[in-house]
Amino acid sequence: MSEALAPTPGQTVGPFFHYALPYEGGSTLVPPGSAGAIRLYGTVYDGDGTPVPDALIEIRQADPQGRTPRVEGSLHRDGRFTGWGRAATDPGGRYAFTTVEPTRTDGGAVFFAVTVFARGLLDRLFTRAYLPGESDTFLAGLPEADRSTLRAVRDEDGHLRFDIHLQGAHETVFLHYPRHAA
Repeated sequence: MSEALAPTPGQTVGPFFHYALPYEGGSTLVPPGSAGAIRLYGTVYDGDGTPVPDALIEIRQADPQGRTPRVEGSLHRDGRFTGWGRAATDPGGRYAFTTVEPTRTDGGAVFFAVTVFARGLLDRLFTRAYLPGESDTFLAGLPEADRSTLRAVRDEDGHLRFDIHLQGAHETVFLHYPRHAA
């Protein structure tokens, strides 16, 4: 074949999540009520500020000792903390994880790595949910308005709220990793 093929448009990554990807226990990294258990929760909003009812959120995190687990079979909860979870948003755009608070790894700031899948996106989005009061070189290099989109807020019960805005005036800062094909 001597002629070059023309590129075709990408396909969006949704909205099929609620039918195929969520699984029982996916958002429960530790049992509710267990020692140190907290909720990481929030709402996913579109560019108009409307909740997104068909998004999927994944998190990856360190454990309370600052280790990032490398456990095979994270889809099957067998009592081991895997550091990974998946939650679908409900009709109000809300998601929640039951997990533990991570701690510092390699001297860096404490955060949850967050991946967002939602209708209309050509690919997944990456961001971070920093614990309150945390900072690192990356976060310190951003304007305050952008830094605030990456900070979880502790509620009066000690749980963490992290809202995600896909576009608009309050758009969450999203990250690009060099080895991730855009």
